[in-house]
Amino acid sequence: MTIKEAQLAVDQWIKEYGVRYFSELTNMAVLTEEVGELAKIMARRYGEQSWKPSDERAKDNGQQALGDEMADVLWVLLCLANQTGVDLTEEMHKNLEKKTLRDKERHKNNEKLKTK
Repeated sequence: MTIKEAQLAVDQWIKEYGVRYFSELTNMAVLTEEVGELAKIMARRYGEQSWKPSDERAKDNGQQALGDEMADVLWVLLCLANQTGVDLTEEMHKNLEKKTLRDKERHKNNEKLKTK
């Protein structure tokens, strides 16, 4: 599925099952919530935090829970793009070009990256 197809699929789902989009501000808050849920799994799996008893679903489901949270983040981001008229395919192309122009030598010359 391309980014464009994902934007269209989310829009179709909202129209068919979701009644309407939440407001942009509500979706921004939901995006923040979803990023927090992803961060919690990352902090426990890859960071120094330990799992709590209330984290058992995420711990037991492993990669599935991680992927599900990433998909939740992407879903809300796609909603926001649709609501605000942003073509994420076009913006990704522009963003990659910007990063390439700005950083094409920066990371190659970063001693911190060479030490690992």
